[in-house]
Amino acid sequence: MVTDACALPAEPLEHLGEVMSWVARQLQEEHGDVDATLQAITAASVAAVPGAVECGISYVIGRRKVEPRAWTSELPKAVDGLQDELGEGPCLDAIWNELVVRVDDVRVEQRWPRFAARAADLGAGSLMCFQLFVEGDNLGALNLYAREAGAFDELSQEVGLMFAAHAAIALAGAEHEENLRGGMRNRDLIGQAKGILMERHKLTADQAFGVLARTSSLTNRKLHDLADELTSTGQLPSH
Repeated sequence: MVTDACALPAEPLEHLGEVMSWVARQLQEEHGDVDATLQAITAASVAAVPGAVECGISYVIGRRKVEPRAWTSELPKAVDGLQDELGEGPCLDAIWNELVVRVDDVRVEQRWPRFAARAADLGAGSLMCFQLFVEGDNLGALNLYAREAGAFDELSQEVGLMFAAHAAIALAGAEHEENLRGGMRNRDLIGQAKGILMERHKLTADQAFGVLARTSSLTNRKLHDLADELTSTGQLPSH
């Protein structure tokens, strides 16, 4: 988990290289755990980016649905969820064309008037939204918040862009490692299921796999789900 913000180098605005090295170390501690990495990113961003006091990470699915995934407080969770409710806001609109969207004064923002008014009522004064990744019609966005207007400047934006680049790499690495572990668990599960069929029905490994594959096709269920059921109950579902 991210260490206390006091570990951040003194006078971070004058030592951006040290700040980014510190960020990389914090995020590396959570490698292989996607949820922990997301939470680590939100905490580290508040410590690293000038002006930021809250942070949320949202996934935007199909260019329309906003799904909050990690947050430092209820403010970013609520504001990110507001975009999903209203169908407008920085994650849903401008972020598709820009790496960063900055809102200096939420209360008077005109690009998303309904969102801006209600976000201001929730306590958001200014915000910056950074693109974390784009995969097809889905994106990940890092959203930084301050409770007063004008909290972010050009330096905040520069540091935020560098931070988002580090965060995207850490997140991709965690997702890759988690997928690898999941694949290994599935292979182990299928191997156990094959072993049960081989012992019970005196089959070869290839024949046992064929039984699983045919059952998967006939029942329209994933192979690893069938293997899990067989190892748990000792039975394959009927066709």
